[in-house]
Amino acid sequence: PDEGCYIHGLFLEGARWDPAAFQLAESRPKELYTEMAVIWLLPVPNRKPPATGTYLCPIYKTLTRAGTLSTTGHSTNYVIAVEIPTDKPQKHWIKRGTALICALDF
Repeated sequence: PDEGCYIHGLFLEGARWDPAAFQLAESRPKELYTEMAVIWLLPVPNRKPPATGTYLCPIYKTLTRAGTLSTTGHSTNYVIAVEIPTDKPQKHWIKRGTALICALDF
């Protein structure tokens, strides 16, 4: 794009992307991982995060979320967190362990 960048090839664990509603939805039965829609990262200076309507979803390199702690206090497997639209509170997705994964191990 002219501004920002597109991210594709991520997988959702603990939820799925609903293309009709453009938000997170519950996983289907026996569905561990689903492909995430393309994410458009658009930098905005001094942007205030919305109070509701989004889930701050962490992105990990691999399914093993643990790694050695770096100087930032985050796991070396942690990449960044992105805001994903949802109609449920953050704690709903946190209890399900919802995260984006860059590469599946199998």
